[in-house]
Amino acid sequence: MTAEAIARDFQSRVCESIRLEAEGVNRYRVFTPFMLDDGDHLAVLLRRDNGHWVLTDEGHTYMHLTYDLDEEDMQQGTRRKIIDSTLSAFTVLDRDGELVLPVPEERFGDALYTFVQALLRISDVTFLSRERVRSTFLDDFRDYLGERVPESRRAFNWHDPTHDPDGKYLVDCLVNGMPRPLAIFALPNDERTRDATIALLQFERWGLRIRGVGIFEDQEEINRKVLARFSDVCDKQFSTLLGTRDRIARYTEDMLRSE
Repeated sequence: MTAEAIARDFQSRVCESIRLEAEGVNRYRVFTPFMLDDGDHLAVLLRRDNGHWVLTDEGHTYMHLTYDLDEEDMQQGTRRKIIDSTLSAFTVLDRDGELVLPVPEERFGDALYTFVQALLRISDVTFLSRERVRSTFLDDFRDYLGERVPESRRAFNWHDPTHDPDGKYLVDCLVNGMPRPLAIFALPNDERTRDATIALLQFERWGLRIRGVGIFEDQEEINRKVLARFSDVCDKQFSTLLGTRDRIARYTEDMLRSE
């Protein structure tokens, strides 16, 4: 199929304003009206790859996401699940960060429509609702500690079986095996910070030798009075999970060696 015929198929199946511009042999830039959140147009190229036509973003979509997200956060938690489910649903391949869709049986227009939908949906992970952002933070928290603390040394959603059999005072992750276990709390908002404060005060009343640790989604978003009360009972806190991963890793490693 000629470039002119491919362009006509794109226009009839997707949008009349689509056009192709040659960039070398068997390589074309596909200009579409579809844009990302910052006004940039989707990066779409059509090229010959091992004897077959493919549509590719040449890594632009993930690169664009890193303007707003840490690259490590795209590889785990809810965001990773959204990306993986999108790739699977639209049969798009991830080749080391380059998103590729082979064109089946010269169905260029259908392939472009599918590819555009996939790129837009993946880009939408930066527009998660407040509730989805919260779930992402909690998933990221759990994934992060799950990777760095041996399973035998941690317990998620822990509560003291003797003093609190009903689990009223939950700890997001208890790291054990040292003289003073770490009660690590994931803190996305004021409410969770208040709950963590109450739990640590209760542990103190029960005489439990537990070291309180808080990891905030964004400490600057926490009410000053709520934060002050938590600081009074907490042994260690990190202002954000995104920006302090290395410090959290060093801290937990040091504590694990203190058994």
